[in-house]
Amino acid sequence: MINFLRSLFPSAAHDKAQAKAPNRQPDPPAELYAPGVESFAFRSYLQYVNKFPVPDWKAVSEWLGSLTDPGEQAKLWTSCEMAWLQHLRVALGPEYYLDEAGDSILLSPLDRSISQATLGFMNKTQARISRILHDIALIPKWKKNILIVFDDDDAYYRYVSRYYLDDGEFARSSGMHINTGCSHFVTIRADLWAIEPVIAHEMTHGVLGHLPIPVWLNEGIAVNTEQRLCPPPRPLFTAREMHEKHLEFWGTKEIQEFWSGKSFLRTDDGNTLSYDLARILVSQFSSDWESFRGFVLAADARDAGATAAHEHLGVDLGASVAAIFKREDTAGWTPDLDAWHEAPKRVAS
Repeated sequence: MINFLRSLFPSAAHDKAQAKAPNRQPDPPAELYAPGVESFAFRSYLQYVNKFPVPDWKAVSEWLGSLTDPGEQAKLWTSCEMAWLQHLRVALGPEYYLDEAGDSILLSPLDRSISQATLGFMNKTQARISRILHDIALIPKWKKNILIVFDDDDAYYRYVSRYYLDDGEFARSSGMHINTGCSHFVTIRADLWAIEPVIAHEMTHGVLGHLPIPVWLNEGIAVNTEQRLCPPPRPLFTAREMHEKHLEFWGTKEIQEFWSGKSFLRTDDGNTLSYDLARILVSQFSSDWESFRGFVLAADARDAGATAAHEHLGVDLGASVAAIFKREDTAGWTPDLDAWHEAPKRVAS
């Protein structure tokens, strides 16, 4: 953490050199080329949503599928990622630029010193997450870690709005993992004071993206991993105060929102309490790692992981939550698909 913070304050000489260095960025490509196949008219497959370019990733995948060499496919996928990011850079404005190091790419308006420090932290964090979640994490062999830092709230929320499943008001977020088309992470420049935990949290979502797990499990793993890698400062509420808040909030209606994932999109205390309850459950269940591993690999969002919990943990999810809140009556606490009234949420942030 200290090394990361020090890197945010370069020397005066470095500042002067940085100011003199031109911010040269390549023009976004209109076409992409590969040996032995027709070129791909990349620009023609862009649509603009809320003023941001969105590629037809299905068409991109089909073009890559015409290649037989896996190494060439990997190389071309990275070219497609960079082509999209170059078009997005132009849409965002001249203050944005692309920076790359190791397996990570950053699109941001940040000073070069901060950009390089952030990329270094991203690469280090992926390795640490892989060690912690070694047998449930999947690190893509030929996809980059992509972080987009938006300059302000307006640009950030215009961008992420298309990835919410419903219209309406949603809780403020510091970052989000987007696993549609090209997997990437987004955050806001104003939240750079919290950039380390945001990166750790969102990159954890990234290595879990291959699993059809429920939101509560995804978020619980992400929060626990984030706190292990980036210990949080003194919390706003004591453990006793948080427990009292849980007791006041959760009922059978609210707990069904939790199992379906809907409560994580609330704009009231239910949002914070959902993340905390997910953290508590994962912390308890993961004490026996082998059983927890089997649970995670078998869990399905369609029943909130209830079947897998019975098979691998030997617990009823509803009874487990009721026990935390010291409730003897567990009726209505077990995941009940009929009570959700809609498909389970799959947005994890």
